[in-house]
Amino acid sequence: MKKIFSYFSAYKKECFLAPLLKLAEALMELFIPILVADIIDRGINGASSSVIITDVLIMIGLGALGLTFSVCGQYFSAKAAVGYSSDLRSALYKKIVGLPLAKTDEVGTSRMITAMTSDIGKVQSGVNLALRLLLRSPFVVIGAFIAALIINVKIALIFGVTILMLALTVAVIMMLTMPKFSKSQGMLDGATLVARENLTGVRVIRAFGVEDAEIEDYRKRINALEKFQNSTGKISSLLNPLTFCMVNLAIVALLYFGGVKVSLGILTQGAIIALYDYLSQILIELVKFANLVVSISKAIASGKRISKTLEIEEEENSPKEDESSQPFIRFKNVCASYGGGEVLTDINVSVEKGQTVGIIGGTGSGKSTLVNLLAGLYTAKSGAVYVDGRDISGFSDSEKRRYVAIALQRPVLFKGTVKSNLLMGRQGATDEEMLQAVRIAQADDVLMAKEKGLDSSVEQGGRNFSGGQRQRLSLARAIVAKPEILVLDDSSSALDYVTDLNLRRALKNQDLNQTLIIVSQRTASVKDADKIIVLEDGEIVGVGTHGELYETCETYREIEDSQSKGGGV
Repeated sequence: MKKIFSYFSAYKKECFLAPLLKLAEALMELFIPILVADIIDRGINGASSSVIITDVLIMIGLGALGLTFSVCGQYFSAKAAVGYSSDLRSALYKKIVGLPLAKTDEVGTSRMITAMTSDIGKVQSGVNLALRLLLRSPFVVIGAFIAALIINVKIALIFGVTILMLALTVAVIMMLTMPKFSKSQGMLDGATLVARENLTGVRVIRAFGVEDAEIEDYRKRINALEKFQNSTGKISSLLNPLTFCMVNLAIVALLYFGGVKVSLGILTQGAIIALYDYLSQILIELVKFANLVVSISKAIASGKRISKTLEIEEEENSPKEDESSQPFIRFKNVCASYGGGEVLTDINVSVEKGQTVGIIGGTGSGKSTLVNLLAGLYTAKSGAVYVDGRDISGFSDSEKRRYVAIALQRPVLFKGTVKSNLLMGRQGATDEEMLQAVRIAQADDVLMAKEKGLDSSVEQGGRNFSGGQRQRLSLARAIVAKPEILVLDDSSSALDYVTDLNLRRALKNQDLNQTLIIVSQRTASVKDADKIIVLEDGEIVGVGTHGELYETCETYREIEDSQSKGGGV
């Protein structure tokens, strides 16, 4: 939790002034019962109109001061809460975006979304209320108790017993609800995950006609969440009735014992009214404080979840020594795993600068993992990946992006324009460079179909483009980066054979001495490569040209025969 408290440093003034002004407002309120008692005892019973007028004017002045202090205090508390939550949200977003992909996979998208939205909102609400009431309410309660002691010590015992009972009740309720609020947020994560998956994959759900099953699954999760939140809410809801019962019983006791003392002449009528007012103030403040406790409990539970995300330790890389005399790209004894399962085992392969290399293999053979390691998106469990003689784990992010650009099989376009998406590949690229990248990616027809060309709008997720169009624009984004290594991770799977062939020819005709890595499940996409790497179950089972592999690698031959009509080369 220390991490999230550090973001208060920018709002020290507001965090100091807000409670101070609310205490000043509370002090104004504590004087009111004394003035009321004076009006009754000296003004009404003493038939002194001047006392009444003077006390009423003083009350109006105190009310005006109290209102001023209250408005200013709430302004500073709101400013601190909104500013703090905004800074915390920015820091959390920066942390999430900067996390290694392995850590992002581990945390989960649903948890990150809940942290950015629901958790931050609860923390903001908790901070706002805490600055306004955390000191004010206890100050009023203690002040009213001291005032009661000054009026009559024995009557003040009623106040003391009531305050102790209420404090004990609040403490018990808080202990019972805090763990439940944390669990409730975890259940919300699960519901958010299901909703996100269903909304993203709605076409698949409808294609297989499983709408009812998915709706039922989501309903079960929501019902379970509702039931759990209701059970937690029932405990929290006990605060107000218990508080009112205790205070009202205290008022009955006050009126009984106070009435006796008035009849004996020990207390005045004004003093009893003042005591009643003070007890009413205690009731109001304890109800506020009880609600504050609930809000703070939620904020603490949410804060712990946010803190866990902020405190995730990034992987510490220990780059191996440079191997400047080695090939341009070298995988040396590389092993990789996901969730404890081995994905790549003892990978040793090299690539010379300017070569075109194909990577082929069945589903789950480790092709994408291999190029993700090359791009520095994941870190090898053991071994090292060298680029230009240096361990890729020692590269800065900017160096990685300068050396390697990757076009993924599942293209992602962001809301904006075609130009804004292409500029993600390389800031500062000219319109001509972007159009050239579009031509190489065989996406000319995509822009021709749009009236505004590069300035054509892109909706969220690129849903106003077809799958093949998104894939080609994603390719153009990687090409415009002009990296030394261009990786196509099965990124032409949505393209027909002719378009795929034209793409590879256009890439080869670039005079960039660029190293091209093509990941594919189609042998036609890698036949012309200088070198083809064949993977099976996370291991390299063949390296060579198309002809060599067809003769010597059974796995490659099976893939080629299954895809070619004639069954041969």
